[in-house]
Amino acid sequence: MTETSSLPYRRNVGAMLFNAAGQVLIARRTDMEGAGGPLDQGVWQCPQGGIDADEQPEQAVLRELHEEIGTDRAVVLGAHPDWLTYDLPPALVGRALGGRYRGQTQKWFALRFTGTDSDIRLDTHHPAEFDVWQWVDLPTLADRNVGFKREIYRILIRDFACYATP
Repeated sequence: MTETSSLPYRRNVGAMLFNAAGQVLIARRTDMEGAGGPLDQGVWQCPQGGIDADEQPEQAVLRELHEEIGTDRAVVLGAHPDWLTYDLPPALVGRALGGRYRGQTQKWFALRFTGTDSDIRLDTHHPAEFDVWQWVDLPTLADRNVGFKREIYRILIRDFACYATP
């Protein structure tokens, strides 16, 4: 057994947040190359984060929204039926996720945003995880630079398409 395969997966939630027009929120990571530059640079993702020991995934997804984008003004529309798992690229194993995990197993939720764009605040968490955000059409999500999470996003684009409606 290799060192990598002996590491566990971190339990995590993901939030695919849809606005009233059926578009999904993505944000650019501050800790990856391209942050702070033109919008066609950097690594983008939907809000996501770990599940605390004492909480259910449904609670965690709203907490993570609040921590990462400054608002939890959303209602859960549905959840992906499966836990989706990804491995970190070899260069990140031992460095990312506190060096304790080989990747993440994620419970993804589709949520409807009930606030206004001014409710989204990237400056409430220090250090900020994201430097900029935007609404995009769901089918174009995997065309963005979503890094090694591309396959997860392809699954979600297919399975959450029913929520991408006004």
